[in-house]
Amino acid sequence: MKHQKTCPLSTTELLVFLFLIVQFLSLLVQAEVHYYDFIVREKNYTRLCETKSILVVNDSFPGPEIRVHKGDTVYVNVHNQGDYALTIHWHGIKQPRNPWSDGPSYITQCPIPPGTNFTYEVLLSIEEGTVWWHAHSDWTRATVHGAFVILPAIGTTFPFPQPDEDEVLIIASWYTGDIKELIDESIQNGTDLPHSDAYTLNGQPGDFCACSYGTAYRRIVDYGKTYLLRIVNGNMNAEHFFAVAEHSLTVVGLDGAYIKPINTAYIVISPGQTMDVLLVANQSLGQYYMAIRQYSSENPSTVNFDHANVTAILEYRGDYTYETSPAFPSTLPMYLDKIAALNFTYQLRSLATPEYPVNVPLHITTRMYITVSMNVLPCDHTGCEIPENIVSSLNNVSWVDTKPTTNVLQAYYRNISGAYESNFPDQPPLFYNFTADSVPDYYDYTAQGTKVKVLNYNESVEIVFQGTNVMDGSVNHPMHMHGYSFYVVGYGFGNFDNETDPKGYNLVDPPEVTTFGVPKSGWLAIRFKATNPGVWFWHCHFERHLTWGMDTAFIVKNGDTPKTSIRGPPTYMPPCIIPLNSRVHSYGEFIEEKRE
Repeated sequence: MKHQKTCPLSTTELLVFLFLIVQFLSLLVQAEVHYYDFIVREKNYTRLCETKSILVVNDSFPGPEIRVHKGDTVYVNVHNQGDYALTIHWHGIKQPRNPWSDGPSYITQCPIPPGTNFTYEVLLSIEEGTVWWHAHSDWTRATVHGAFVILPAIGTTFPFPQPDEDEVLIIASWYTGDIKELIDESIQNGTDLPHSDAYTLNGQPGDFCACSYGTAYRRIVDYGKTYLLRIVNGNMNAEHFFAVAEHSLTVVGLDGAYIKPINTAYIVISPGQTMDVLLVANQSLGQYYMAIRQYSSENPSTVNFDHANVTAILEYRGDYTYETSPAFPSTLPMYLDKIAALNFTYQLRSLATPEYPVNVPLHITTRMYITVSMNVLPCDHTGCEIPENIVSSLNNVSWVDTKPTTNVLQAYYRNISGAYESNFPDQPPLFYNFTADSVPDYYDYTAQGTKVKVLNYNESVEIVFQGTNVMDGSVNHPMHMHGYSFYVVGYGFGNFDNETDPKGYNLVDPPEVTTFGVPKSGWLAIRFKATNPGVWFWHCHFERHLTWGMDTAFIVKNGDTPKTSIRGPPTYMPPCIIPLNSRVHSYGEFIEEKRE
């Protein structure tokens, strides 16, 4: 028998062989699947000298943390054992092609009725860092919320030195009395919606609030270690300053994406936003307050906001004694410190590295100019105590939900007519000096409607949000978009100038976010590419403004392939059985009447 010669592999064959090995190994590192159960029910809590029942998840306030890796899939079975129907939204998670599990009531689903359950499929894609989940029905998110931590994909790490430990800090609102009763009464009477009585850090208002001394949340730290603070602003209606006494902060992430590090003595964070912040425990052994204080962008004469200084305690581990109260952060800005807020916000930039690139759309195919306003409508239903209701609008359309028998996504997918109109305007109906110190009263009135904006797949979109001073109501408006992140390419004050202001856009490393504020009496320019088909809600994340109608939705059409098309619905969706009342009025009638 002749011996066969062994032929060496050619360079091409070797490369192919190595490629196949890499592909095989990559299959071994698959994204993981996780399962959670959320039990939603009432539980008694005592805060501010009052014991009351609140709606919580798994008997905890804040609710349970979800902790997974980038690219994983999460199934959350929500069991509603409470008294009210509700939904859950996965804030900051894009849910590619899967709006069925996005969560906003009457936009992508009807609420989960009491005594039933619904399983959400949460699909992670490019998100990395801290995001969060919360109820998205009425004001239930006040107590139904929690952190959603997305660690780097297995085999990768942070783009900054590995912290020793991390800690979730959640800011929330606390109301005395029954919040649902307060809301229902305000809506029925046409009066102002309630303001919080305190804020909380990880469920406690801290040492400076009534009946709260000694109850502040504590975090034990070790000298020399680095801690990653995962800060969630889950409160209902306010922006906040945050600082830690005698400690510096380094902000490294925002809304589930990394940013260029910001070394700072404080942060300002809007409702809906999340930040990843490094803290080095390098001070003398002792106790230090972590404190929040509301940042108010309202008219300085407005004083009926929550002035509580809310605290938690950073406590060093060790054998020492302390006889004084914890140190309070001297760097925490005061309530109306607009300059401090702007100085921080101006520093936000995307990381923009090969590993974390930016992809800002440069050739825009759809441009929208959207006014963001406070308004009024006649209060003509039974129970009104004042002649006019406070409402809010986008391009003078104040959103009302669909019929109780359907939702926007279902109507779109099933081609059900009459549930919404697809003519949300690209521009306001009237142009005037939006940011004037005094805007004529006849601009106060708006119209209600269920109008959505339809986008073709793969469109490059630019939106300029223009704040207005209608009703002397100009404030910052944290705008949040579901299903997408967007690039903040510019912002400024006064009326947007489409000739000069775009020249100052940042198209190199703008922050990529899911929530960002329209400045008081100013404008915000954002860009994104419409590559996630489905129905996606967007709104102001002040719950008061959302309730009053400062919201609408995008419908992004399917692309040309199954992979660029909306997925089919799950086998079960909660039924649309909850009654809903709305009062629709004609803007044209009011504007003409007031001008006469």
